[in-house]
Order: sequence, then structure tokens, then C-alpha cells
Amino acid sequence: MLVLLPPSEGKTPRQRGQPVRLDALSFPELNAARERLLTALADTSAGETAAAALGVSSTLRTEVSRNVSWRSAPAQRVDALYSGVLYDALGLSTLPVGARRRAASRVLVVSAAWGLLRLDDRVPAYRLAMDVSLPGIGPVGAYWREHLARLLDARAAGQLVVDCRSATYAAAWRPTGEVAARTVAVRVLRDVAGSRVVVSHLAKHTRGQVVRHLVTRSGPDPRTPERLAAALGEQWEVELESPAHDGRRVLHVVLPG
Repeated sequence: MLVLLPPSEGKTPRQRGQPVRLDALSFPELNAARERLLTALADTSAGETAAAALGVSSTLRTEVSRNVSWRSAPAQRVDALYSGVLYDALGLSTLPVGARRRAASRVLVVSAAWGLLRLDDRVPAYRLAMDVSLPGIGPVGAYWREHLARLLDARAAGQLVVDCRSATYAAAWRPTGEVAARTVAVRVLRDVAGSRVVVSHLAKHTRGQVVRHLVTRSGPDPRTPERLAAALGEQWEVELESPAHDGRRVLHVVLPG
């Protein structure tokens, strides 16, 4: 089983410590692409119109300025870096030891700045979203799609892919062929008087709970979309859609009204 997560906008930077070592990161074949993008990001972030270029409020100037010093800023473990709703619900720091090992081997974070990260990788705090366009790079999602396609296709071979990414981050890798047939996107709905209603904040929270359930439950990992539905059905009402035209499946976690 392979679980794909988005990053979070909220991050917890370290105040002291060693900077990032590109040669120590997972997926070293991405390092040239990482360095090229991060250099463009630092140049953009040093400009007077940096906040506008990155699509954020001017009140986030401090966060944007961190991009300039990515080579020297203290690096933080990924499992402690992200502090948004999904990661709070996942609660990586409170997982039992065995579950923490399972999460480390199964969970990958698709990052706008770093491409792909494992939970034990160490990177500095940054500010960049996948839907930004950088000078010399172009749309970040398209940039990473070029570099992640072959890598993730190989990593996902023979495995069930549980895709908890938001639509923005899904643009960085779109499974095809037999990989698509074993990919299940997790969506969250609320049952309101018999009608299914899309939720946003609760969707992130629920996806975090879903991943926590998958790494803490006893028994083997689910290997098919149907077995994933059965595993999540232990805790939620779920609905597994029929395959889309490209073979991908969507599993709806339905919350009570």
C-alpha cells in the first residue's frame, strides 16, 4: 500500500539545527529538479512583489522570506514540519511505534518545493503552492508532473495507491494504465437529509483520520479498492464508485449530518 498526502500550508520551522542535505533526501534522482526549482523560488521570494507572485497575502512576508535561505535554514523532519488540519488528525507523533514504522514506509508527501518526500526526510520550512507559476519553471504542478511520472509509476507498481491529495496536488502526478486501476482517491462527503454534500475543512481532518486508521489497524494492508473500502468501513460509512474511464476509483467517506 502506498499513501499519497499533500503538504499543509501550516509549518513548524526549527529554530536551530543543520540545514538540508540534498544528498540525504529520499529520491535523489529529483535533486537536480529540486535545486533548479528552489533557486527560482528563492529569486522570486527576494523580490518586492514576492507575495503577489506566490499568490499569498503580504502578511505572510516572513514565511515567504524563508524561501530565500532554503540552503542555510535549519531543516525539520517532515513528520514534524507540517501542522495543518490533516496532519493534526493523523497525529504522527502520537502513533505507536509499529504504526509509525508503517507510516514511514507507506506514506509519501507530494510537495511543491521538494517534489516527493518521506516522513523522515529533513527540509526547511517554505512557502509555495502547486498552482503557482515561477519564472524559468512555469506552472509548478506541470514541472513536477514531468519529473514524478516515471518515478511514481515505478514506486506504485503492484501496490494499492490511496490518494489523499487535494486536486491542486493531484496535478503533479496522474496515474495511468494498470497503476490507475489500483489507485483510489479518498473524498469526503456529509449526509444532509439524505443528500451528499461536499465538505472542505472536515475533509482534511477525515483524510488524516483515514491514514491513521490504515497504519494502526491490525491485519494486512488492503491490496484492492474493495478491500480498502472494507477496511475503512470498519469506522465510517463508505461508498466505492465504479471505475472511471481511466480506471481510477473514488472512495467516498460519508460523515453523518
